[in-house]
Amino acid sequence: MNITFRQLQIFEAVVQTQSYTRAAEQLHMTQPAVSMQMKQLEETVGLDLFERQGKKIVITKVGEKLRKHTNKIISRFDVLKASINKLKKGHYEQIKISAATTANHFVTHMMAEFSRQHQDINITLDITNRETLVRQLQAYDPDFVIMGEPPNKLDLDSQLIMENPLVVIASPEHPVVTKYKSKNVPMKEVVKEPFVVREEGSGTKAAIRRHFKKHGLDFISSYEMSSNESIKHAVVAGLGLGIVALHTIKLELEAGKLIILHVENFPLERYWHLVSRKGRRLSPAAVEFQAFILESASAYQQSYEHFLV
Repeated sequence: MNITFRQLQIFEAVVQTQSYTRAAEQLHMTQPAVSMQMKQLEETVGLDLFERQGKKIVITKVGEKLRKHTNKIISRFDVLKASINKLKKGHYEQIKISAATTANHFVTHMMAEFSRQHQDINITLDITNRETLVRQLQAYDPDFVIMGEPPNKLDLDSQLIMENPLVVIASPEHPVVTKYKSKNVPMKEVVKEPFVVREEGSGTKAAIRRHFKKHGLDFISSYEMSSNESIKHAVVAGLGLGIVALHTIKLELEAGKLIILHVENFPLERYWHLVSRKGRRLSPAAVEFQAFILESASAYQQSYEHFLV
C-alpha cells in the first residue's frame, strides 16, 4: 500500500474543514490538487473515505478508522521534527521514562548515577500507576516503562531488571512483634490483623491477594493508601501491618522505625522489568540508559538484601 505522508496531511485537513476548497486554502494548494490526492488515496485504500452531504464532505466509517492511525503518524512526525530542531540547535538528547509508583526509590537513585555519567542526556520521568503505564505503552509514548508484571496483550520487549520482594512490615511496638518475637508468624494468624496496603487496582494489591489465595486464605485489607509513603507512615503510627517492596523501606529499617515480620511464605517474590514496545527504534541515548540499568541493578539490589537475613 503506497500512501504518502503528504496525502495523510491533506486527508486530515479535509476531515477538519469538510471541504476540498478550505483544505486547499489551509495547505496553500489548489482545489484540484487536493481533490486529485484524495482520489488517489481512496484508490490506494480501495474504499471510499468521504461522502457528500449537501455542501459538506463527510468522513465515512472507513475514513474514521484511517484517521485514528493518521493522527498517530502525524503526531509522531511532529515529535520527530521537534527533536531534529533541538539537535540542530545543540540541545541535549532526551529520554522519556515512566515508572510504577513503587519503583520510585530505585529508579531515582539509578537516574542520578546515570546523569552523573551522562551529563549530555536529559531524562523525563513520570511516576504513575499501573493503569496509566499500560495506556502509555499502548500509545507508544515513553521510551521505557519500568514496572512489575508486563501486560500480556501488548507486543512488548521486556527485560528483567531485578527482584522486587514484598515483605510484611510492622511498627516495633505492634502486638504481633511482641507475641512472636523472632519466630515465624503463620499466615493464618497474620491475615487476621488489620492491614494497610495499596489501593484497589494496583499491581501490588492484586499480587498480595493472589498470594494469600494460593495458600487458601482470603486477604482483606482494612486500610488502602495511594502511595508507599502513606503506607509506611500509617504502619509506623500503629494503624496496622503493611506489605511493601523491600527496597522502599531501607531508611525506616535503618532508623528502627519499622521491622520486617518473618511471616510464613514471605517474602513474596516479584520482579521489576524494563519494558518498551516491540520494534520501537531506540535513540543512542535510550540504548545507553538501557545498558546502564541492566548492568547496575544487581549492585543496587545487594544494597538492601541483607535486611532479609
